[in-house]
Amino acid sequence: MTEFTPLLSFSGGMLIGLAAVALMAVHGRIAGINGILSGFLSTHVNSDWAWRAAFLAGMVVSPLVLLALTGRMPEISVPSPTPLLLVGGFLTGLGTTYASGCTSGHGVCGISRLSARSIVATLTFMSAAVITVFLTRHVFGG
Repeated sequence: MTEFTPLLSFSGGMLIGLAAVALMAVHGRIAGINGILSGFLSTHVNSDWAWRAAFLAGMVVSPLVLLALTGRMPEISVPSPTPLLLVGGFLTGLGTTYASGCTSGHGVCGISRLSARSIVATLTFMSAAVITVFLTRHVFGG
């Protein structure tokens, strides 16, 4: 069972929203990790590289900041076997390619801009998530 942490969850959501608004205000860009990472890995030399690198570095370094502040690393438990994670990662990448964005780009930034495409994409991936969890936990006994 997952621990209920409303204050931490609310704080995390606020920080994600603040980061999305700040990126849009400062750079006019959407805070979708799929687009940020693909732009960072692009072979084209562009002026966006520095902020993309900083954004990605912040994602990698943030657990170390938590460690410095609390003395603990985040606890992560992944009960699924590695081959299943690899298949899931591949399917997620395929889905973000076809959907022209990821959950953060569509769900956080797209819906807040009232993008019809993002609303449809978010409804689609949330429905798929609900069905997957139901099947995994109640039909296949995971």
